[in-house]
Amino acid sequence: MKLLDRYILKKFLFSFLFILCLIILIITLIDITEKNEYFIRHKLSFREIADYYYNFLPFMTNMVSPITIFITTIFVTSRLAQRTEIIAILSGGVSFVRFLVPYLIGATFLAIFNFMLIGWILADANKKRVAFEIEYVDSPYRSSSRNIHIKLSTDTYLYVGYYRSYNGLGTDVTLETIRDNRLMEKISAKAIRWVEESGQWQLKDWICRKIDGLDEHITSGKAMDLTLNLHPEDFSINPKLHEMLTLTELDKHIQKLREKGTDNLNFFLTEKYVRYMSPFAAIILTLMGVVVSARKSRGGVGLQIALGFILALIYIAFFLFARGAANVKGNNLLLTIWMPNIVFSIITLILYKLTPK
Repeated sequence: MKLLDRYILKKFLFSFLFILCLIILIITLIDITEKNEYFIRHKLSFREIADYYYNFLPFMTNMVSPITIFITTIFVTSRLAQRTEIIAILSGGVSFVRFLVPYLIGATFLAIFNFMLIGWILADANKKRVAFEIEYVDSPYRSSSRNIHIKLSTDTYLYVGYYRSYNGLGTDVTLETIRDNRLMEKISAKAIRWVEESGQWQLKDWICRKIDGLDEHITSGKAMDLTLNLHPEDFSINPKLHEMLTLTELDKHIQKLREKGTDNLNFFLTEKYVRYMSPFAAIILTLMGVVVSARKSRGGVGLQIALGFILALIYIAFFLFARGAANVKGNNLLLTIWMPNIVFSIITLILYKLTPK
């Protein structure tokens, strides 16, 4: 690595750490102000609060990293441009592509770190962060749930009118088997209960209707033991579950949902694709930041940083839109998730062609 590479890389990484720490500090202070009421209400100790923000740190790092990388690139490159250092570097026989090398090294390092963060580190920290928020802040989960519909397999559906998680008992139960849009079997029961000893579900006061063409067979009983592709934890719908799974756990969860034929598979597939897409965003945004700010501007560094903020916010908005579209529509998930990177790669290439070299 040449002296020029070390010079630019050092400025890039140290500026990134400084800006990242500054942004996280501001967000943390705002978050403490918003949650202070809950901390006082539950009489939490300093150690409990500090432990929460220790696990909150990776979450915020991942959230602000894209805009931080872009702003860092704009800041470092525009300062080099304003001091005519870039002109001196290019006049010395260094090509513009060679000038990009230290930025690519730094961006690649940050991309690898980001992949490790969202793949494993962040998930473990989120388990503790989410548990804290559930206990003391959000309290979104109740001890009981109403009107639950669960797809157990490709042709088996369960409806539970009211489920109490504290004792594993559900009431107003319907279990239906549907093939080729035809109802083949319907079991209705007053209650369903999880039996821990046997690992099975037990129906109480049940009536079973089996339909065979024009014939219908009805049976009933007081109790029936069933082995279902279902666990009591499946009744607790955690909207933040995807944040609490490592990449390995996410793959296993997706496979489990595939075996069940569950409808919300796309939600977790989208999360998986996002985790593989995000590291590449660091490289794309870095290259875009260089080509945007490599030209000396009359407005100075401030104008270029403002432009960087606008472009970064457009990228984030585009990414959020693409992720929402993937979750809702579920068509061409991989292409939809990668669309922001594809579009901004094209924009970066166009800006590169227009940049004086």
